[in-house]
Order: sequence, then C-alpha cells, then structure tokens
Amino acid sequence: MTPFAVKEDNKHRKILRAAVKVFSEKGFYNSRVADIAKEANVADGTIYLYFKNKDDILISLFEEEFGEKGAQIVENNRRCLLAGHEYVQENRKGIFGFKIPNTSLSKKRILINGSQAIALGAVCSGLKFYCGYPMSPSTGIMETIASMAQDYNIVVEPAEDEIAAVNMAIGASFAGARAMTSTSGGGFCLMVEGLGLAGMTETPLVIVNAQRPGPSTGLPTRTEQADLHFVIHASHGEFPRAVFAPGNAEEAFYLVSKAFNMADRYQTPVIVMGDQHLNDSFFTIEPPDLGQIEIDRGKMLSGDSTPSTGDYLRYAWDDSGVSPRILPGQSATVQYADSDEHTEAGHITEDAAVRKKLMDKRMKKLDGIRAEMGRPRTYPKTGSDIVLLGWGSTQGAVREAVEILNREGLRTQMLQFSEVYPFPGRVVLGDLSKDSKILAIENNYTGQFADLFHFETGLPIFHKILKYDGRPFTAMEIATRVKEVL
Repeated sequence: MTPFAVKEDNKHRKILRAAVKVFSEKGFYNSRVADIAKEANVADGTIYLYFKNKDDILISLFEEEFGEKGAQIVENNRRCLLAGHEYVQENRKGIFGFKIPNTSLSKKRILINGSQAIALGAVCSGLKFYCGYPMSPSTGIMETIASMAQDYNIVVEPAEDEIAAVNMAIGASFAGARAMTSTSGGGFCLMVEGLGLAGMTETPLVIVNAQRPGPSTGLPTRTEQADLHFVIHASHGEFPRAVFAPGNAEEAFYLVSKAFNMADRYQTPVIVMGDQHLNDSFFTIEPPDLGQIEIDRGKMLSGDSTPSTGDYLRYAWDDSGVSPRILPGQSATVQYADSDEHTEAGHITEDAAVRKKLMDKRMKKLDGIRAEMGRPRTYPKTGSDIVLLGWGSTQGAVREAVEILNREGLRTQMLQFSEVYPFPGRVVLGDLSKDSKILAIENNYTGQFADLFHFETGLPIFHKILKYDGRPFTAMEIATRVKEVL
C-alpha cells in the first residue's frame, strides 16, 4: 500500500472500498472480521496485481504463511487475491487517475528491516557470541541471530539483564570470539560500567543501541535520536571509542561489519546507534555484496609469533596506541589483565609516570580511528547555500525533502552523517561557509548532533528543526518547516 499511501488525494482508499465490495458480493466473506482485515487481504491482490506481477508469487507466499492452518485458509486468501485482481481488470480506467510504471522481478532484491540487516552484517562478519536482554526496539536483532545460530555455530545467550550481557560479551571477546550485544537506551545505562571495563582492558566490543524516547521507560515502542551525547561520553574517565549511526538497512549491514573490524584493530568498544524507526522499518535493497566483507582481527599474535617464555607485555607501548594481543591458552606465556590502571605487563600500579604513559597509549588510538571514519553523504553532489544536516535514520526523509525543495526552486543539499564519532577528520567543507544556511534535522529536543557539528567545525547552525513526539519525520513535514523558517 505504500505507493498509494503517499498520495495526498487518498486514491488508495477508493481501491480498498471498491475491492472489498467485490469481495463481499462474491460471497468470499461470511464471518464477522474487522473491516481492516478484509481490506488488507483484498488490497494485497489489488495493489500487487496492478503492478502487473504474476499472482503465483503471492499464492506461494500464502501457502508458506498459512499452509499449516489448512488448505481452506490458503484457498480463502487466494480468492481474496483474485477478487482484487478482477476489480482492477474491470475498473482500471475508472478508478486510477494515475499511471504506475511496469516493474520487473528479474532483478533480485531483498526485503529487510534494520534489525535484520544489523544481525546479518554481524553474522557475515564472523560473529561467534551474542548475548542480550530483550528490549524494544533491539529485540529483532537477537531473534534474527538466534534463527541462524545453529547454521553458523554462534553461541546465543539470553542474559538475565544488560549488566550480565555486556560482561559476557567482554569475556567472550577476551577469549577470542567476535562478540556483540544489543539493547536500547535504558539497557545501555546498565552497560556503562562494563563499557569502561572494555576501555581499560582494551578488549574489542560491539554494542548496538537501538534508541527509543526516554528518560526511564519513556515511549518503549516509538523512536527518537536522543542518546548521542550519552553514548559518546558514557562511562567515567576517558578512553577511545567509535560511534556509527546507519541511515538505512544497507548502511546498517556494512557499518556493523566495519564496527567489528575497528573494534579488533583498535581493541576498543564500537557502538552502532539505531532507533525504532531504523530497526523496525523495512527496506528493499540489493543483496549485500559479501565480497566487500573483510575480516580484520588486527594485531593478534598466533602460532610462532606468540612469545614462548617470560611475562607477556599485553599493553606494550606502540606509537599507534595498539598493542599486539594473544588469546589466553595459545602459549605458555602468562597474560595479566585488570580493570585497575596497570603497567605494560598488566600489573596494577598507581605510579604517576606509568599512568600517564598508558593513558597516552590508549588515547593515541583516536588518531587512527578518526582517520578511518567515513565522510558524510551529500545529495545532490552540487553545493547549495541551503544545507539540511542530519544523522542516522533521518536520511530517507531528508533526502526526499531535498528533492521536494529543489523541485520548488529552493536550491538545497543534504549533508547526512552515518559515522559520527570521533568526528570524521576527512570531512570536506569546501562548499560550506559562514554564509551557508545550515538547518539541522533531528529527532530530539536539543539538536545534539548540531551541537557536535558546530563544536567540531565552527560553522553556525542557522536553525534546528526538531521533533521529539516519538514519531519519525516525513519528507513533506521537513520541506514545509524549512520553507517556514526561510
């Protein structure tokens, strides 16, 4: 129904009402079911077949979905499909005031939501241990991974709470497995102490925070982008981390893979930020290119490269900030790790000079991480004095709003970030100046990314267009508010 739902004249309603009329007249509906159920069944056939696709695909889906309920249920759904199809054939000219181009099923695409894309990206990147406590809207990640766990030898542990989840993930990663956990903002609150443990012990860790409105329980089934400052600064003290915020399912797949590689390369936590809008929305995308997935475990010693005698300097000084690591049990070498400040060998210390040296070593990782952060997405490529600044899941609505504004004669460009912290060092701001009207589009009350952008670039934000009622932006809403501001 999506292609019709965006029409302001609501023509899809005519299709539904008329198709349901045919459905009822032909006696296919005899039980007292809600009108919306009738409409949905017939509309599937009406709309699907209006695109001139074959009905055998839908029938096969009916059989897959309803086969266990019996042949009669499948047959009833098939009749619904044909009723809608018949109405389209008989009334095509009278009911549709617009044309829809023919579609082809020859090109393979997949229908996937954000949570499934995150899960699939993790599995394809060598995930071997997942643990989590179900918290909407992140639960779909755990469900998807669990459905593939047996086929790909993944340990899935439904933890008793988020504190247990993050610490089990750290333990599994310390032992050498690629490990991940996911949660929402409330669960991430509980993970914060564990996050600091990963930072101090320099243990790779991937955490997904699928945001929802807060504070406290907030709106558990709605969307918001209000955890950015929290995630960037979570845990006491200072240690390096990376934060990603994919804008669609395709980005989610590839950014999770990048998150695992960066966590291993820099031996530090990497946080992927989704939200209810991204995680629960479905996208039609090209099948992911598995050739782009490379598994880089970083400076991991194995075989003959592992030390054979003496104490192993787990936190040995390196100009990159990254020390070579070995996995426990791979050699006779003793490995020490501690949540306290420690020497290069891992022994607890309060020596001032050692503290400074080890802090300098850890924080040096930020230089390498920043160099690997991807540039923001711009659309269109040509510059403009009006720039819509966004991050994460607002990408689709912002892009469409830019198209609307450009059609109406307002030269506008999108600048959308999906790799947000540390702020990308290679951002090219040549087309932006203090004269550019930068309008920040965010699902939060304060404009958190706008503040980060201004802090990092020095460029002023002309206006913040903010929404925090738990609902995502629509393109028309953004375009309208931009015109009002200008």
